[in-house]
Amino acid sequence: MDRIGIIGGSGIYDIDGLEEASWQQVETPWGDPSDKILTGLLGGTPMAFLPRHGRGHVHSPSTVPYRANIDALKRLGVTDVISVSACGSFRSQMAPGDFVLVDQFIDRTFARETSFFGSGCVAHVSVAEPVCARLRAAVRDAAAETEIRLHDGGTYLAMEGPQFSTQAESRMYREAWGADVIGMTNMPEAKLAREAEICYASVAMITDYDSWHPDHGSVEITEIIATLQGNAEKARALVRALAATLGGGHPRCAEGCDRALEHAVMTAPAMRDPDAVARLDAVAGRVLG
Repeated sequence: MDRIGIIGGSGIYDIDGLEEASWQQVETPWGDPSDKILTGLLGGTPMAFLPRHGRGHVHSPSTVPYRANIDALKRLGVTDVISVSACGSFRSQMAPGDFVLVDQFIDRTFARETSFFGSGCVAHVSVAEPVCARLRAAVRDAAAETEIRLHDGGTYLAMEGPQFSTQAESRMYREAWGADVIGMTNMPEAKLAREAEICYASVAMITDYDSWHPDHGSVEITEIIATLQGNAEKARALVRALAATLGGGHPRCAEGCDRALEHAVMTAPAMRDPDAVARLDAVAGRVLG
């Protein structure tokens, strides 16, 4: 059964309105996911919801078990993942409370496992276009049915955290690097989704202007939490609209997200580590056989 997967960020720890809802513990070779996964039907569409930080916000951006999360969703039959996450803005026109439909990433994380592949089974996938165009279009259509102010397109800079940026860093990311929003969790998540041949789209919910903005001072966590609460209800409305938009099943991806491993595995079959191959049963079983 094809499912739509939602990965909820800060402030979004469940989704309402699911029929036949149940929290499932999914075992993976990469350890436990962030939390149990909430499955059910939303308007007849099979859904799976995973709170990225766990209920109660127990995982920092650096300790989120990204590989286990993506593997677990794959095992539940998820073919499309929509990431919803909090972020800061580098653009005056992208205001707190707005959503940004991300299309590119700059990865500045450094303390995380970034791939399912490695010694014993090497693979290289392309992430030149890290976001699925079909899913982006579906999010755009769903947002049009809500009162969400959505910016179509934007570059997300993924920082390690958990601290926020210095003013010098914020100005560099904005002026020299051309980033539009900044967050801490979409990498390596987007890369791992591509390795798992799952279509991926990212919705960044703006909570603040980061520290570059001369009229807004440094980032205040109290202000972020207040905006998060408003964004959470908008995100739930978006998910409800998405269930209807994507409810027709998973078509073959025109961009090849669901075939990303077709020519990516480099290690010769005779040289593959059996243990490594066994760990990849869900993620790459289609090509490793």
